[in-house]
Amino acid sequence: MDRNLALEVVRVTEAAALAAARFVGRGDEVAADLEAARAIERAFRAIPVEGSVVIGEGQEEDGVPLFEGQRLGSGDGTKLSIAVDAIDGAIACATGAANALSVIAISDDPTCGFQRCPRTYMEKIVAGLGPDGRDVVDLDRSPSDNLKALADARGVYVEDLTVAILDRPRHDKLIAEVRKAGARIRLIPDGEVSVALATTRPESGIDLLIGVGTASAGLLAAAGLLCAGGTLQARFVPSSAEEANLLAAAGIRDPTKKLLLTDIVQGSVMFAATGVTTGDFLQGVRFFRGGAMTNSVVLRSKSRTLRRIEATHRFDFKPEY
Repeated sequence: MDRNLALEVVRVTEAAALAAARFVGRGDEVAADLEAARAIERAFRAIPVEGSVVIGEGQEEDGVPLFEGQRLGSGDGTKLSIAVDAIDGAIACATGAANALSVIAISDDPTCGFQRCPRTYMEKIVAGLGPDGRDVVDLDRSPSDNLKALADARGVYVEDLTVAILDRPRHDKLIAEVRKAGARIRLIPDGEVSVALATTRPESGIDLLIGVGTASAGLLAAAGLLCAGGTLQARFVPSSAEEANLLAAAGIRDPTKKLLLTDIVQGSVMFAATGVTTGDFLQGVRFFRGGAMTNSVVLRSKSRTLRRIEATHRFDFKPEY
């Protein structure tokens, strides 16, 4: 893929973040997500690619943009697979909480760039940079064993580690085990992708992300971690017979199989994200008279390049998007 495409894609996430930021704290995650999705759809029209959405905002019959199978781009140029979430952390956006962002991953493999991902759940473990994360944590081990192994590899105490866990009733047993092991816990209300990527930044203070979240967030996190050098292991966890049927219809014969990064994402991958609300990985949109500032990141798996982009948008000189 042309490396200049990365800058085109980050303009798309900027457009979505600016649209969503108008709804921060207003209590309407549906409206925020819809406006961000519309902004992505519009912004993609100027990009000379032929993209197909493989992970998006639902199905065509749902009547919302970014449905699975939707074509994005001008229709000319490189054929791409696109995984997108107009707002990962829509509830965080609606409540004004941390870690809401707009995120897109693209693969130059137009047929199987991303694992098929019906609307279901994934159990996952995420660790950051370095062999001390990639080589010692394993989804098949208990949280206590993973914490001890990671602490030993890093030459620290388990008590020095911080684990991020979604604040959900399903995690009560997990939270109790992590606390018993002695590690610190960061309970997060939303925004899995942001927190997963934060494990690659030592200054974030987050060492692991563990637990069950949406499969789409797991896939998008996997794309970013593949580019950034982190690690993720996951397996599908259908919560109903209907979700199990969706997995079977998607050709996933063994949903209990442990998936590695390279099982989830294939090809040359670009990843872009723009903060909507300030979180552990990106700052949120900051408005000023006549404009706004955005904070974004662009990553490429081919070169492991990570670029942070702070952009000033002047609404008095050009349309907002």
